[in-house]
Amino acid sequence: MIILPSIFKAYDVRALYPSELNEDAAYLIGRAYVAYLQASSGTGPTAPRVAVSRDMRLSSPSLAKSFITGAREQGANIVDFGLAGTDMLYFAVAREDFDGGVQITASHNPKQYNGMKMVRRDAVPLSGDAGIGDIRDMVVGGSIPSPTLPQGTYGKGEMLDAYVDCVMGFIDPSVIRPFKVVLDAGSGMAGLVAPPLFDRLACRTTRLCFDIDGTFPNHEANPLIEENRRDIVERVVAEKADIGIAWDGDADRCFFIDGAGEFIAGDFVTALLAEAALMKSGGEKIVYDVRASYAVKDTVAAYGGTALMNRVGHAFIKRRMRDEDAVFGGEVTGHYYFRDFYYADNGFIPALLILELMSRKGKTLAELLAPLRAKYFISGEINTTVASMDLIDGRLQALAERYADGKTYTIDGFSAEFPDWHFNVRASNTEPLLRLNLEGLTPEIMEARRDEVLAIIRA
Repeated sequence: MIILPSIFKAYDVRALYPSELNEDAAYLIGRAYVAYLQASSGTGPTAPRVAVSRDMRLSSPSLAKSFITGAREQGANIVDFGLAGTDMLYFAVAREDFDGGVQITASHNPKQYNGMKMVRRDAVPLSGDAGIGDIRDMVVGGSIPSPTLPQGTYGKGEMLDAYVDCVMGFIDPSVIRPFKVVLDAGSGMAGLVAPPLFDRLACRTTRLCFDIDGTFPNHEANPLIEENRRDIVERVVAEKADIGIAWDGDADRCFFIDGAGEFIAGDFVTALLAEAALMKSGGEKIVYDVRASYAVKDTVAAYGGTALMNRVGHAFIKRRMRDEDAVFGGEVTGHYYFRDFYYADNGFIPALLILELMSRKGKTLAELLAPLRAKYFISGEINTTVASMDLIDGRLQALAERYADGKTYTIDGFSAEFPDWHFNVRASNTEPLLRLNLEGLTPEIMEARRDEVLAIIRA
C-alpha cells in the first residue's frame, strides 16, 4: 500500500478519507507512533500508556480501531475514551500522566476528511519538527521497528465530568449574569461538552446543531467561513441575544458574535482574553502570534503584562509559553492557550472568560470591543496563490527590499512596522500560498497599504 508523505502535515495528520487516509494507514501510524514514543520518551522496556479519542466523523470509529490495533501490536497499553473533543484528550493525557495521546479528527475540515492530532506526555504536541516527521519516515519508508513488547492491553475511560469541573474552575460561576446566549455546536463535539457546561450557568441559551452528526446536516463545522455562521448570526439578531458562540468540529476553538451579529476577529478576542487573564493575575507574560493586531500588545501593556510576539503554530506557541511560563497565549485563528490547562489550547475556557468579563464589567460584548474597533483597523487574512512554492522566497525578498526602512522581523515570513501601519506575510505550510495580515490606524491607511502590499505579492 502506498501512503503519501503529504498526509503528514506540520501539526497533524490530515487527508481525504479513504483515498489518502484509510484503516491500513491508521494501523501503520499507530505502530509508528508507539515506536516514536518508545524511542523519544525513554519508556524503553516499559509499555507506554496511550489515550485515544475521536470526533464525530463517520470514518472516525474505524480509523480509531485500526490505530489502536497497530498501537497495541507495537506494545502500547491503550485507554479508549471514545467520543471527545480534542482539548478533552489533552486534559486526559496531562491529568492522568499518559505517555501520549491521539485524537482522531480532521478538526474544521469538510466531512470527506479525517486525520490525527498527536501528543506526548504532558500533552506536548508532536509537530513536523518533533515527531510527525519521524512517524512519516517510518510509515512511508516501511521502516517501523518490529515490536519488542507483548501486545498491549485495552480498556475504556471516561473524562467528561472531570473535564467540565476543570474548565469551570477558570471562572466564578456565581458572577455570570443571565445573558441571552446563542450557541452553535456545528454538529460537532461541542454538542457533548456545552450542555453540561452551560447548564451550570445562569445564561439563557438557544442551542443550534447540538446533535452530534458527522454528516454535518446543517453546515460545516468551520465558523471562520462566513456561510457557516449564517444560522447563528441570524438567530443572535432575531433573538436580540447578548452574544453568540460557535465551535469548530473537534471543539478546541471557539468563535464569537456580538449582539449586532458581527463576527469578532481572533486578534480582538485575544486582547479581551489577555485582559481577563491579567485582571486575575497582573504582571504575567502573554504570548501572541506575529499576525496579530496591535490591540493585543497595547492591551497587555495597559494591564501591566508583558507581550511576547511568536511564530504561528500551536507547537511553537505552546513551547514558548512553557519556556516563558506565560499565563495565556492566543492566535488570530481562534486557538487560545492557558498555562493552567497544561499550556494547551481549549475551546470552552475562552467562552467562560468572555462571559465573566462581560459580567464583571457590566458591559455587552460590543461595548467591550468598541475601544478596539475605534482604534485598530485590520485587513483580516488575505491569501494569494503563487505559481509554485519556489516563487515564495522571491516574493518575500521583494517585500523585504521594498520595506527595508521599517522595523522588520523574520520570525515567521516577513513583517514590517511603521508608525501608522504594520503587516506580516508568511507562507502556508502546505500549499503555494502567501498569507497577508495588515493593520492601519485608519481605514484609509489600512486599505491603501493593503492594496500596495498585495500588488507586490501578486506582481
